[in-house]
Amino acid sequence: MTAVTIVHDTSEAVELCPLYGLYLKPITKMIISVALPKLKHPRKSISNWEVMERLKDMVKKHHFSTLRITKSTMDFIRFEGEVENKSLVKSFLACLDGKTMKVSGFSDILKVHATEFKINFPSHHDWDSFFRDAKDMNEMLPGERPDTIHLEGLPRKWFALKESGSEKPSEDVLVKVFEKFGEIRHVDIPMLDPYREEMTRYNFHTFSFGGHLNFEAYVQYCEYTGFMQAMSALRGMKLMFKGEDGKAMACNIKVSFDSTKHLSDASIKKRQLERQELNKLEKQREEQKQREKEAEEWQRAKEMKQKELEEMERERKREEKLRRREQKQRDHKLHHKQKKLEKLKAKEQRKLQEKMMLEERKLVLSQRYLQSIRLITELLNRAKATKVQKQKEQALQLQELQEQRRLQEAGLQHVEKQRALGPQRKERLVCQCLPSNRMSKKVDNS
Repeated sequence: MTAVTIVHDTSEAVELCPLYGLYLKPITKMIISVALPKLKHPRKSISNWEVMERLKDMVKKHHFSTLRITKSTMDFIRFEGEVENKSLVKSFLACLDGKTMKVSGFSDILKVHATEFKINFPSHHDWDSFFRDAKDMNEMLPGERPDTIHLEGLPRKWFALKESGSEKPSEDVLVKVFEKFGEIRHVDIPMLDPYREEMTRYNFHTFSFGGHLNFEAYVQYCEYTGFMQAMSALRGMKLMFKGEDGKAMACNIKVSFDSTKHLSDASIKKRQLERQELNKLEKQREEQKQREKEAEEWQRAKEMKQKELEEMERERKREEKLRRREQKQRDHKLHHKQKKLEKLKAKEQRKLQEKMMLEERKLVLSQRYLQSIRLITELLNRAKATKVQKQKEQALQLQELQEQRRLQEAGLQHVEKQRALGPQRKERLVCQCLPSNRMSKKVDNS
């Protein structure tokens, strides 16, 4: 995977295609090896981070663009460093190669060895000898001679059409970028072919460090000179992209010559036939998928209809159950209401009966009261009449007694008078008074 790094100094950049902001920048890497002493105490170890910081301090006022560990063992630590310009490489090597350093906790001195990074790039002799010795190659045919460049690790966003709004690389952009070196016969970006992955069983979608998508491409030139100029220009270079805002980024790409006849007429024709077969198979699969989809939809519709019927049946049962429950509740409420009304009627009836009984009792009491009043009145009247009769009788008796007393007094007066008259007369009077004495005795007896 290719790491994209930020470029601060673009003075050594060479134009590749300014229209798309693409440039070539020299690779300025170096390999730094730090020999480690033998550890006397197993528990003690040397910090890789501290060694890296010591290396940064050794280059004085300069600084690395990137510095990373590529290998770490008990005997040595290997770093890969990169600087901004090619001219700085020698200065860095002079500051590092053959020098020593010390780390905390160890008395031994660590030796540093630095060399310029050896670029793995094919030479003119490599492709000439390959195509000369290959028995299945015909240098008279395109694709079977040194005319095709194989590029790997190209950031796809850098080769996308600006007006399309897509991040997929474009063959037209690839042609415009590399036609600088000569006329291009054919280009191929495998990831743009939807059938290529199935034909080669190879996944062309890879991610780089930093999240940018990369792709591989084949560029075939019509003439050998175009191929030669492109290979010479790309040797020891990395790809740089400069945006409209002036910020620049660079990444390493792998460049080699095609040794697989990828863009030969036979290979192109073979891929076309395979594509046609795959297209036919895809159509068959699509038809099969369509039939399966229709069958699934029919089955789904049938299941949905069945579910709808079951749901309708459940809903009907639910409504029936709800209706019965509501009817039961209504009946219960009606029964409760009737019972309550009956209780109220009975209570009213009891109240009415009690009221009637109370009225009757009041009537009886009033009648009795009236009767008692009448009886008392009658008794009082009778008592009064009796009293009046007695008073009359007593008055009459009193009158009779008064009359008798008067008569007695009169008789006594007469007696006294007679006494005065003489004894004879007295006798006559006594004789006359004898009947009246008898009457008085009768009155006293009564």
